Amino acid sequence: MKFDIKINKVAQSKVSQIDLDNVIMGFNFTDHMFVCDYENGQWNNPRIEPLELIPTHPAAMALHYGQAIFEGMKATLGKDGTALLFRPIENAKRFNHSADRMGMPLVPEDLFVEALKQFTTLEKNWIPSKVGSALYIRPFMYADEPFIGMRAANNYKFIVMASPAGPLYSRKIKLFAEKTFVRAVNGGTGEAKAAGNYAAAIRPTEYAKAKGYDQVLWLDPYNFEYIQEVGTMNIFIKIAGKFITPDLSGSILSGITRMSVIDLLRSKGYEVTERPITISEIVEASNNGTLEEAFGTGTAVGIAMIEEIGNNELAIKFPENNPVSVFVNDTLNAIKVQDIKDEFGWIVEAK
Repeated sequence: MKFDIKINKVAQSKVSQIDLDNVIMGFNFTDHMFVCDYENGQWNNPRIEPLELIPTHPAAMALHYGQAIFEGMKATLGKDGTALLFRPIENAKRFNHSADRMGMPLVPEDLFVEALKQFTTLEKNWIPSKVGSALYIRPFMYADEPFIGMRAANNYKFIVMASPAGPLYSRKIKLFAEKTFVRAVNGGTGEAKAAGNYAAAIRPTEYAKAKGYDQVLWLDPYNFEYIQEVGTMNIFIKIAGKFITPDLSGSILSGITRMSVIDLLRSKGYEVTERPITISEIVEASNNGTLEEAFGTGTAVGIAMIEEIGNNELAIKFPENNPVSVFVNDTLNAIKVQDIKDEFGWIVEAK
C-alpha cells in the first residue's frame, strides 16, 4: 500500500548546534516528527512536520487511563552514507502486539515502516557516525480523545520522534535483585511496551541506584526466585559454556536485540536455551565455578555487560573476562554500519 505522507520541512535545521560525537540519548531532539491521527475507525493524515508541542485536552484519556505504548529502535549510517534501520518490521509487529494488549488500534505495518523510512531519510544528518552511537527513534501512540470514563478511546495519535544517542553504558553494570517490588506478572502487561510498565519501575530503580547499583534484576512476583529482566533489558547468562535466557512466558518483553542475539549465537555454534532460570541457579553456578559471563540486551543499551548481582547480603561476581559478550556487541555494531556482511537480512535501507 502506498501512503501519501505530506512533508513540511523546517526552514533551518538545528543539527549544526549539536556535537554528535558527544550526545546523551533523550536530551536533544531532531527537527521533525511524524504524526498520524486515528479517527472514525481509520488512520488519517500521515505527515512529517516540524517538532513542536502537541495540543492536548486535559481529559485526554491517555492521561487518565494509561492507553499509551511505544517502541525503541536505532538508525545508523552505511558505508555510502545511506541511513539504515535495524529490523523495523519486527518493531512494527511488536508495536501492534502492545496495541492489541492495551485495547488500541493496530497501525498497518507498511505505514509504520514507510513512516520510519521517510522520517529517517529526512533526519539523516542527525545520525552520529561514531562507533556505538546512533539515532534513537521513538515511535509511540496514545489515546487523545477527551473523555472521562473507563473504556477504550476512539481517537489516537501515532507519532515518531528521534534523539541522537551515544553508548548508554561505557562500563560493566551492577544489578540489585529486587525482592519487594515486581515488574510484571503473567496475564499483565509485561510483554507489552506500555508506558505504565516503566512508570512502575522508576521508584525501585531509584532505590537500587541509591544502594550503588545501576539497574534492578527483576524476579517473579510469587517467590522472588525466577529471573525476568534487567531494568529495561532482556538478560543472557553463560553457565558451563551454554547460554540461558528467560523464556517469553507472558511477563517478559520480546526484545528485538534479544532475538537477534539468539540467532547470532546459534549461528556461531553456541547452545542457547530459552527457559526459566532462578537466582539460586546463578548462586550455585558461582559457587561451583561454572558461571562465566552475563549481559543485558536492548535497543537503547545494545549489549550491557554485567559485573555483579547483589542478592540479599551476597554479591554474585562475574569473571572479568567477557569474550562472547564483547564479540556479540562488536558484531551487532559492525552489522549496523555495514562493516561486516549482514548474513541475516536485518538491515533495511531508509530510502
